[in-house]
Parts: sequence; structure tokens; C-alpha cells
Amino acid sequence: MKGATEFFNVYCDFVTKVTSDPSLKIEKLKESLDNIQDNSDIDVPRLLTGALGLGSEAGEFVEIVKKMVLQGKPADEDNIFHMKRELGDIMWYWVTACMSLGLDPVEVIMENQKKLEARYGKQFTIDQSEVRAKGDL
Repeated sequence: MKGATEFFNVYCDFVTKVTSDPSLKIEKLKESLDNIQDNSDIDVPRLLTGALGLGSEAGEFVEIVKKMVLQGKPADEDNIFHMKRELGDIMWYWVTACMSLGLDPVEVIMENQKKLEARYGKQFTIDQSEVRAKGDL
């Protein structure tokens, strides 16, 4: 067991070495947040709220899907309603993120459509989803 503990400790040291200062030190995190707030039009508290909320609410939506697909939970009205509510939460955080960046949500949707039309044309193909043109993120 000592070998596993030693390996884990070495790995933890490695993780610390490859982690940015703002991820390790509160004063560096504050500097990073202040730098973004002071040098851009980004509303940093809203950005953090949107980003953290999107991740957590998407996880809740995925959890319901996982339980239906992999664990036999029924695809019934209750679960669809639950997913609907999670999608509403996702939308709330998505709009919060748009607001933090000063983006019009309708323009974000339109930009997404343009990106996908350029990538896929009229029809989705696996090749187009895996082999992207230069600059297609």
C-alpha cells in the first residue's frame, strides 16, 4: 500500500506544478479577476455565475439522461418535466453569460447557425464533424 500512497503523493506534486498561480493562490486569483474586470467590458461576477451555473445545470440534465439511458429510469412525463426545468436553468445561466459579455443572445444563436452551416452545409456528416477546416473551432 505504501507504493500506491507514494505514487499518489508524487502525482499530487505534479498536479501542483502544472497548475496556474490563480488556481492555487487567492491573491493571484483576485489579481486575475481584477485584471479581466479592469481591462475589458466583461462583467466578471456574472461571467463566473454563468460559467459555473452552466456546468452544474448541464450536469443535472445529463444525470437524468444517464439514468434513463443506462439505468432504466422511465422516459415518462415526470422525467421530461424534470429535464424541461433543468433546460430552463441552463437557459437562465446561458443568458447570464451572454449578459456578462455584452452579447445579444439572438446574435449568439445566429452566429452558431452560421458556424454550423459553414461546417455541415445542408446535411450533417461524421467526416465534417471530425475533420474540421482550418479556423473552425
